[in-house]
Amino acid sequence: MFWENASDAHHEIVINGMKRDRFEAILSHFHLANNYELDAEDKYAKIRPLVTMINEKFLCYAPIEEYYSFDESMCKYFGRHGLKQFIRGKPIRFGFKIWCGATRLGYVVNVDPYQGKNGYKEKDDLNLGLGGQLVYKFAKILKSQNPNPFHLFCDNFFTSIKLISELQKIGIRATGTIKENRSEHCPLLTKQNMKKESRGFYDYRVDESQELIVCKWNDNNVVSLCSNSVGINPVHSTTRFSRAGRKRIQIDQPHLIKLYNENMGGVDRMDQNVSKYRIAIHGKKWYWSLITFFIDMAVNNAFQLYRQKYNDLDLLAFRRRIARFYMEHYSKTSKKRNLPCQVTTETRYDGLYHFVCPQENQTRCGLCHTKCTTRCVKCNKGVHVKCFISYHTKCNTI
Repeated sequence: MFWENASDAHHEIVINGMKRDRFEAILSHFHLANNYELDAEDKYAKIRPLVTMINEKFLCYAPIEEYYSFDESMCKYFGRHGLKQFIRGKPIRFGFKIWCGATRLGYVVNVDPYQGKNGYKEKDDLNLGLGGQLVYKFAKILKSQNPNPFHLFCDNFFTSIKLISELQKIGIRATGTIKENRSEHCPLLTKQNMKKESRGFYDYRVDESQELIVCKWNDNNVVSLCSNSVGINPVHSTTRFSRAGRKRIQIDQPHLIKLYNENMGGVDRMDQNVSKYRIAIHGKKWYWSLITFFIDMAVNNAFQLYRQKYNDLDLLAFRRRIARFYMEHYSKTSKKRNLPCQVTTETRYDGLYHFVCPQENQTRCGLCHTKCTTRCVKCNKGVHVKCFISYHTKCNTI
C-alpha cells in the first residue's frame, strides 16, 4: 500500500527508496542459507546463520549488569509446521518457542529456538534435564563475557536443587522458583499446611554444606524458591488486598522473593516492547515470522542501549528514526540533476556520525545555497566546511 497513489496510503520516502516490484521480488526470494548445504539434524537450519550472528552481536554489545533472567518467549505463527507450539494461557498461544536470556530491563543477550525434546544435542553429563541444561549453558556464556559477579534468575520450569548447586560450584549466583517434586524431600511444611497459616507466613531450610536455601512463602498461593546467594533477611513488608477485611494490609516478604520479583521479568519486558509495534509484513515461508521477530528483538536491544545515554525518544519514535535513516540513505537521487533527496529534520539534527568529505561535482550548500565541493556523508547533502556546524545546529537554521 505504500506505493498506491491514494492519499491515505501513498508514502513518498518509500517510493524513492525502492520500487514495488523490486520489494516483492526480494521478499519472495529472500533466504539466509544455502539450501544445498543445510544441516539435516538442525530443524532451524534455514535461519541458523541469522541466529548465530545475532547472538554474537547481542553478546558483544550487551551492557554489563548484575541481574539477568532466563525465560521462554513465543514468536507468533499460525501456519503449519512441526515445530509450532501451543501453550494454553499465554498471550501468544500459537507459534515458535524461543529460549531467551535477558537483562532486567529487557536487553536480550542470547536466543535459542526450541527444537523439541530431542532437538538439544549437547550431552547432559550433569543430569540437569533440558531446562537446567539451557540455564547452565546461558550462565557459562555470560561468565565468558561478564568478568563481574552476576545474579541469574529463572522460573520453576528450569530450577532444581542440582542446577542451583552446579551454578554455585562455578561461582554463579542463582535464584529461582522451584516445584515441590524437585526440592529433594526438603523438610518444609506441606502446601496444605502452609495455606492454613496467615498470609505472609514463610518456612525455610538451609543446607550449610552446599550453601543453599529453600523457602516457602504463603501469598495468594504457596510459592517455593531456591537460592545459593540470598536468604530471607532482611524481611520486607509488602501490600496486599484482604478480601475478608476489604482493605489493604501489610504482610511479610522474605528478601529472596522480593529480589526475584524485581529482576525476573526481563524477557517479559522484551515481549512487551516487541508486541507494541511488531512488523506486520507477512510472508508465505514459515521462517519469515522468525526473521521479523529477530529484527524486532534487535530494535528492542538497540533501544535499550540508546536509553542508557539519551532519554528524548520513546520506542515508536526510535523505530521511525531507524526507518527514516535507511530509506534516506539508500533512496534514489534525481536522474536529471543528480540531487540528493530531502533530508528529514531528525537526521539533520541528531548529532550522530555526521562527517564532511569532498565530492567530485559541485552542488548547492544546504545552508547558504552557494556552490560547494564538500558534502555531509550521512545527510548526503552539499555543505561548506564553514557551514557544517551551523547546518547541523537548530538555533542557526535559516
